[in-house]
Amino acid sequence: MAHQKIQSSHVSSSCGFNPIKANAGALTNFEVLDFLRSRGASTDPTRVIAAVAPSEFQVYDYLLHSSACNQTRENVNDFLCKCEKFDLAKAEKLNIINIRPSSEVEIDPIVEQCENRMGAEEVQELVKIIVEVFPPLTKPGDIDEDKTIQDQETMEAED
Repeated sequence: MAHQKIQSSHVSSSCGFNPIKANAGALTNFEVLDFLRSRGASTDPTRVIAAVAPSEFQVYDYLLHSSACNQTRENVNDFLCKCEKFDLAKAEKLNIINIRPSSEVEIDPIVEQCENRMGAEEVQELVKIIVEVFPPLTKPGDIDEDKTIQDQETMEAED
């Protein structure tokens, strides 16, 4: 990201984020999205006023259509606390946060040697935690389209 160091409160093995450190390691998509918002990416519809490079706007646009757009710091901390018992590596936690798997099948490629480290019940429990903690992905247009359709139906019914 353009010449500014991202202050990371990266995923750790302890419950929650670590204190903020410059260049502390890999970032979650949520942290990158949060950083871009703090630089004005979300408030500049013209994309010329904010101190955000064109490539950063592309990253911002991509992340708006990912699970990161619905996440909060509280969601991430809650997940990190609840997943401690699974003894997941930092990279596995990071990938789960970024990908938000919602089925057992999606866990297997994320957790190394999943079948050896976790039983079927543990995988189901992990998926249940993920689905409960992280909100499902909703596309920004979905809500507006549904509302528009309902408004049109209401107007037609009134005529």
